[in-house]
Amino acid sequence: MVNHEKCSKRGDGMAKEGTDHYSEIDEVIAYIHKHIDEPLELSRLANIALYSPFHFTRIFKEKIGLPPLYYVSALRLQKAKDLLLQTNLTIRDIGLEIGQQSLGTFTTRFTERVGVTPSEFRRSAQEADEHFKSLRNLSDWETTYTVLLPGNSTIEGKIYSAVPFDGFILIGLFAKPIPEGLPLYGTLLPSLGYFRFMGVRPGTYYLMATSVSWGMQTKDFLLPYTTLRTRSHAPIIVQPHTPVHYQEVMLHPARQVDPPILVSLPLLMQNFLNLKNQSW
Repeated sequence: MVNHEKCSKRGDGMAKEGTDHYSEIDEVIAYIHKHIDEPLELSRLANIALYSPFHFTRIFKEKIGLPPLYYVSALRLQKAKDLLLQTNLTIRDIGLEIGQQSLGTFTTRFTERVGVTPSEFRRSAQEADEHFKSLRNLSDWETTYTVLLPGNSTIEGKIYSAVPFDGFILIGLFAKPIPEGLPLYGTLLPSLGYFRFMGVRPGTYYLMATSVSWGMQTKDFLLPYTTLRTRSHAPIIVQPHTPVHYQEVMLHPARQVDPPILVSLPLLMQNFLNLKNQSW
């Protein structure tokens, strides 16, 4: 149960209304990382932050962009990716390790949020290395790919980096404020600078990007714990025949408060290369 006496010390979240810091959420996230193998009920997490579950959920989502238990499930799927590549555990056992009693449910959720099945992800190391080499030898990068039919809006902007790097950037528009599943619109960029998505249908999108440096090993982007990244907390609203604000985003080193990058980066690399081959 929630300790209401503790909750009252922070006025159920009202004392920090209007701020975006919420250091107590950092404490909860550190706790989640440390105890990811344990049951993590909402009430337990809220009590650590000294909030009621309702206000804890509100401020967690305000700071992280996701509900707390969705963030927990994302970390567990990230752990599943790690176990698939670094252990010989069966897929059923890996599902059990992250709290999924049903193999079918685990496989379905993994596939929806990573973009490939657990088995395909486990086998992807060799293909990922080949995609990486192909991109390094690529001279013409001007291609975007979409999953949706052409629309009538353009989203464009500029991407910067807080630290120097030498490599390429994967950037996309996602349906949720977490890089999971295939982006609705996405592309690869050979460097920092200008980007553009054309023919974007009306809807709500979140802009996300990460980088892959040429000095990385295959495992570094199969399990992108340390890649530079950026994401928009606020959604980009696309309305018919209405201009969209110019976007400027900054890549930064990975932080504990960032949700994991669940989407398979090699899959995005493969899709980009497939479209390049079709255009030739």
